[in-house]
Amino acid sequence: MTLPTKPLGRSGLAVPPVVIGGNVFGWTADIATSLKLLDAALAGGLNAIDTADMYSTWVEGHTGGESEAIIGAWMKERGNRNQVLIFTKVGMAMGDIPASLSRRRILAAVDASLTRLQTSHIDLYQAHQDDPQTPLEETLSTFAELIKAGKVRAIGASNYSAPRLKQALETAQAHHLPRYESLQPLYNLMERPAFEAELRDLCLRESLGVINYYALASGFLTGKYRSEADCTGGRGVAARQYLATEKGRKVLAALLAQADRLGAQPSEITIAWCRQKPGITAPIASATSLKQMESLIRAASLHLDDEAMAALDAASA
Repeated sequence: MTLPTKPLGRSGLAVPPVVIGGNVFGWTADIATSLKLLDAALAGGLNAIDTADMYSTWVEGHTGGESEAIIGAWMKERGNRNQVLIFTKVGMAMGDIPASLSRRRILAAVDASLTRLQTSHIDLYQAHQDDPQTPLEETLSTFAELIKAGKVRAIGASNYSAPRLKQALETAQAHHLPRYESLQPLYNLMERPAFEAELRDLCLRESLGVINYYALASGFLTGKYRSEADCTGGRGVAARQYLATEKGRKVLAALLAQADRLGAQPSEITIAWCRQKPGITAPIASATSLKQMESLIRAASLHLDDEAMAALDAASA
């Protein structure tokens, strides 16, 4: 299946309407399931996959790199590297390795990621979080080396504040270095201000791509958690917190109403809302079953009418 694409900033990369979140691979999706999910995503036109070197250090017995290794094994086995876009990240703590965007950390990390991914290049290499201890010029000049060496096609930032992202863009311009072409912020119906307050205008003004994470608010916006009794398991903790607020109940009610009116799943409505918001290039969303992946593929082509957008905007304001 072929889906329409959007340019990711000025990177030259064209991304589909939804980016597949790789955090679940090797965690809540075992290896066999992960391979099936990746096959289904690619068949459905979702060919951009976002991961990170530290996925999934939070799982007991994991040291990081598990997600990248599964994606790499899949690409190797299927021989499909030229059909997919690989986005990965560097900079967070990983086992005994402290958080850093120093030259030393990046140079070691990129080669480790390339080895796990079994590829010669990463399409989008992202700073996973800001590192105030390392000069921006050091970080960006190291990324420049990787681009020159052909190991990385473009760079992006994740979890940067508006002032620091602006400073990074100014540093790149002043020193004739590659700039961050994308931002990966937290953004969904429950979490709007962090992006909309300052970051959105900056990204629009500077023509940056935006691939927002937690599009489904840790599962709350799938419609699965409708009462406190539903809020079980690890993800139920976050859902319970959202459900306890007036805003959470308003958003859930609007979401379920529009899903019923349009004959779509609540998660599909949620992703479509993200896709249609100003400044967003493509939301990132994960699936742990083929049924969920099929839903993500449907969400990639769902268009919400003005009534749906207005109802969801009002409930989540």
